[in-house]
Amino acid sequence: MFKPQRLGTVTIPDAELTTDKKGCKKIGPCGVGEKAIYLNSFYFDRRYYIPISSIERIFKRIAMSKGGFTGKGAFGTLSYLVVVYENGKEKQCNFKHEEDVDRLLAYIEERFPQIPLHSIEAERKLEEKRKWLEEKQRERILPEEIKKRLTKLEHAENYLKKQSDYYMDLSLSAKKKRTYDRSNPAYKWVAFAVVILGIGAFLYGIYSLLTHAGFGMYFLLFGLAAIFLFAGANVLPTSKNNKKYIENQLERSIQQMEAYIQKYPDFPVPAHYAHPVVLKRMQDIMKDGRAQTIPEALTVLKDDLKALNSNVTVEKEEYDEIVAIKPMFLVMDYK
Repeated sequence: MFKPQRLGTVTIPDAELTTDKKGCKKIGPCGVGEKAIYLNSFYFDRRYYIPISSIERIFKRIAMSKGGFTGKGAFGTLSYLVVVYENGKEKQCNFKHEEDVDRLLAYIEERFPQIPLHSIEAERKLEEKRKWLEEKQRERILPEEIKKRLTKLEHAENYLKKQSDYYMDLSLSAKKKRTYDRSNPAYKWVAFAVVILGIGAFLYGIYSLLTHAGFGMYFLLFGLAAIFLFAGANVLPTSKNNKKYIENQLERSIQQMEAYIQKYPDFPVPAHYAHPVVLKRMQDIMKDGRAQTIPEALTVLKDDLKALNSNVTVEKEEYDEIVAIKPMFLVMDYK
């Protein structure tokens, strides 16, 4: 009864399916195996499967609350993974955390580079932008020395993409550290009071149940208890939500990246900035003639990130890139 259900017409034999699902990389409610991707239903994780050979494209879809994307941030977003297969059929999976969608797409890019990771419309816009940039760059004749440096950055970028977990962990741990540092300590006391209210409502609900109060009273008190407990639990310090754990997690991510790039001769950026987006934006800076050397490009990138704040309007694609890398620079104080 727990065997994943097939989506589409291509079937994987049961023995192969069992082995593949058991060994798949679990990311959020979904998973990626060697033979199939495993998708969630509303209630169950990895409830369906689609063979890799049937997949036409996979991409992220963001649903916005009223007002949508403003260029300054996203409010009330819902993250979805969309899998297109067998002549345009779609399966959409909701994710609780957007970073899990990004992590899954990065892993797909690493393991199955032949699968497109954008919708057809997004792909068209990206292609138009790429052609525009190429036309712009043709107007400038790059010296051979600059071309060599660009090649070095491109090769380093491709090297990082071979281990998506490493740079995703680095970005995510930096985000958590930044969020924790900016949190008002008073919020924890408010959360504690909310949790106490939840416990009180829960205990009084049990008391009402034992004293045979009306059903409406049970419903109200247990409902209030659940709301208070869930609302406060996300803010209260826990084994994975405290300063020491978050700082250690960031340090482990940096050490993991350091060990990985040590195998690469003369990696162009420090481990705490080792992210494909960083290297990509450094290449764009050099192509635009804003820097001549790799250290200069990194300095210009730092200045660009410092200048970006809530008053600056950017495109959605650039916003995603900034959100991925700016916390890494902030927690290191741009050093």
